[in-house]
Amino acid sequence: MSKRGRLIAGLAALAVASTAGVVAATRGDHGSPGAGAAVAVEATPKGASDADKAARKREVDVLLAQRATAVLKGDLKGFLAIVDPKQPALVSEQRTLFTNLREFPFTKLNYFVDAEREAPAVVAKYGAGTFSVRVMMRYQLTGLDNAPVQTDLGYSLTRRDNRWVLVSDTALDEYLSRDGHRQPWDYGEISVTRRDNVVVVVEKAEATLGAQIARSSQGAVDAVLRHWSRPWNGAVMVVAMREPQVMSLLWTAGRGDGWTIAAKAVSLYDGEPLGLKTTAPVGARIVVNPAYRKRTDEDLLVHEMTHVATASMNHRTPIWLVEGLAEYVRCRSIEDDPHWTVDPYRKRVRSKYLPSLKALPTTADFDANSDRAYGLSWWTTEYLAATKGTKALTALYADLSAHNTTPVAYETIIKRHTGKTPTALAAAVKNWRG
Repeated sequence: MSKRGRLIAGLAALAVASTAGVVAATRGDHGSPGAGAAVAVEATPKGASDADKAARKREVDVLLAQRATAVLKGDLKGFLAIVDPKQPALVSEQRTLFTNLREFPFTKLNYFVDAEREAPAVVAKYGAGTFSVRVMMRYQLTGLDNAPVQTDLGYSLTRRDNRWVLVSDTALDEYLSRDGHRQPWDYGEISVTRRDNVVVVVEKAEATLGAQIARSSQGAVDAVLRHWSRPWNGAVMVVAMREPQVMSLLWTAGRGDGWTIAAKAVSLYDGEPLGLKTTAPVGARIVVNPAYRKRTDEDLLVHEMTHVATASMNHRTPIWLVEGLAEYVRCRSIEDDPHWTVDPYRKRVRSKYLPSLKALPTTADFDANSDRAYGLSWWTTEYLAATKGTKALTALYADLSAHNTTPVAYETIIKRHTGKTPTALAAAVKNWRG
């Protein structure tokens, strides 16, 4: 997370790391029959039996498998085969979806039914034979994802001419992951710009903006590679679209002025999209607030790029080090340019925040006063880099990520790498003048 322009631009725009419920899971054997072996399921006004539900699940899985194959092979007709032909608007939306998906090289892609969900409105509209399912989209983007990830969709289908047809893909939004199911390919035609390992997604009408952001993004990647010693391939997707709901519902947070979120590093998980995450992220995307997409620059992106570079190590690492490292890299990248300095930031931290430091910042501290928490986290990370070295800082980060499971483990790890308890470390940071 970062408050963009805190040092030099004067722009009160808070960028926070967020988590997206995206998972990787092996598709199990659902007993799907062959394409020509569909099982007829009769409409049941009072609800389907378990046997009927199992049968139509198998049928829909077959249709979904055909849909994934159509994307990979560029078969528009095959992709649209499941869509209700009596709905021109839905057909048009699905055609755009196909066009967008074809902008990405998929190493892997498949869809499969997770479970049925109630959607009375579509049943009332399309008849008692209509049912809705939560669908998993499992995919891996070539050059971006080291492992498959997964997002959820909501499909409503009804029976026509002895086959299932898609009549809605929005009826289950309330049952889906807040961030995960709102992917960049779901909102209008897009433009995808590639620059080395950077992929930037914007709306088709803003392709020039995409090229500009790609240049800034590559500069941000280079800055992270200069100042983060752990290997990272620099692969990242930046999404900067006008649609505010892409991978997010929240672009404001906290209280008072200056709480507009400028960008998020949205984590991708190997686990169920919904609920508390219990495993480490497998990657991340950067999503830019639509209101700031035309002001996206390297300073804004470096902090978020650091979150992407460390995404798989952020599971148990305390927030003060996760955010402190991102600020550390951002500030170091600013001072790579001899025309810029972070001295005003240093002065503010020394005079305004350090005198009240008693403990390393917690999540509650970030919620209560983000400026203070970011500043103190940055100062703590600068202290560790200056007194222990960047390799030791990286080792501390990795150890906390892997083994910080209890308060006792946390204190043991801090003392192992710094020679101090967390309380003593906070005291040393308070006395350090930089």
